[in-house]
Amino acid sequence: MMIKAVVFDLDGTLLNTLEALSYCMSLTMEHFGLKKIDKEHTRYFVGEGARKFVDRSLIYNGDKELKLANEAYKVYDEIFARDCLKDVKPYDGIVELLSDLKKLDIKTVVLSNKSQSGVEKNIHTIIGEGVFDRIYGERPGIPKKPDPTALNLIIKELGFSKDEILYVGDTATDMKTALGAGVTSIGVLWGFRDENELRENKAGYIVKSPCEILEIIKKL
Repeated sequence: MMIKAVVFDLDGTLLNTLEALSYCMSLTMEHFGLKKIDKEHTRYFVGEGARKFVDRSLIYNGDKELKLANEAYKVYDEIFARDCLKDVKPYDGIVELLSDLKKLDIKTVVLSNKSQSGVEKNIHTIIGEGVFDRIYGERPGIPKKPDPTALNLIIKELGFSKDEILYVGDTATDMKTALGAGVTSIGVLWGFRDENELRENKAGYIVKSPCEILEIIKKL
């Protein structure tokens, strides 16, 4: 089998975290007397790390100069540490896909712009410990996606060639990350964004369910 490893985005790809993200940011905004951030806005505000999420939420609330930003980052971090698992669950078919990949001896990795502690808490609590071979969240000195640095580091650590790696995600950020690293991407339609965004950002494949990822791997 040509594919030896699959790298997954977290939010909107492995786990449905939309409720938790919206809830945590809404509490943050309410702390400052601002409007809540509903799930539809959350879909488009997330994907490039917590600070961008906070910035976009503040701008949406009229703080275009981000005067509240530094304090809001701290408030959000505290709320997120407490409530990041609220109503979080794996998407249908994800657990089965991960089990099938393990049976095929295909390595699995998580690569997210979420904090390292947040990624680990989500994965270990919702999916389980020991399921993934590596878990990568935001790390000091390493730029966030769509910069391909982290993905390239993962590929180097795994010791595989780029044509032996698949990258799976649900947003333009993910497709750009894969393109920048020179690996084949799979865009998923059950996440936070739509098919047009994935196509416009050159997704190698687009799937409607996790089982289709396994079918692609078997064909490659």
